[in-house]
Amino acid sequence: MLPAVKAIRYVAPLREGGSLPGIMEADDDGTYVVKYRGAGQGPKALVAELLAGEIGRALGLPVPEAVLIDVASDFGRLEIDYEIGHLLRTSEGINYALDYLPGSITYDPLVPPAPDAVFAADVVWFDAFTTNPDRTPRNANMLEWHGRIWLIDHGAALFFHHSWADVMARAEDPFERVAQHVLLPFADDVRAADARAKERLARSVFESILSDVPDSWLEEGYRDEPPDTIRGHYLEYLVTRLEGSATFVEEAAAHA
Repeated sequence: MLPAVKAIRYVAPLREGGSLPGIMEADDDGTYVVKYRGAGQGPKALVAELLAGEIGRALGLPVPEAVLIDVASDFGRLEIDYEIGHLLRTSEGINYALDYLPGSITYDPLVPPAPDAVFAADVVWFDAFTTNPDRTPRNANMLEWHGRIWLIDHGAALFFHHSWADVMARAEDPFERVAQHVLLPFADDVRAADARAKERLARSVFESILSDVPDSWLEEGYRDEPPDTIRGHYLEYLVTRLEGSATFVEEAAAHA
């Protein structure tokens, strides 16, 4: 279960990207990068961040520690920057946050040494499974910190949930955009990565991760169904995609 914390201070905005995340301090003495439900992508981006991030963690990939952070409306009223103030006011309640990695730098695939080939294959598999288009040479969405590569920014993953038509059919999407993956040129056997992933992922793992998604995130932009029913749709999608992983694995292998 993800820890729950309360924001106590807004530190600074991070103006990279369109979602305008911010650095906040919380009542557990932690400092976090917060993704706000009031940002342009809405709560579905937070659902994607949480699900993809925790799936990555279940796979043993380096994802910063995550929390659910409660942001009070007072932050928006006290902020002098209009854009940030509006974002904070519309994000009152539960938001998603990752542990802040001070001193981290953006990963650059052109700077040696090359990443480990097995690690690269596991990341390619992970992004193909979660249909994450946001790990390209132009926008790697990885950080280097303490000699290790960390995976961040999964709000664009699981894009099927922006339209619920033919969801189960789209669970078999080969994900052709894997050809643009920043780590694909470095990846070892993606088929071996598939075997490793299936040793770690299962229906029960997805159920546990989905239980962390707050009900309030499932009430905007979804069909008029109870949150548990919506979690069930996600569950069936993820299980079907895992069972049919050969489709996207072969797509990745064709471009490796």
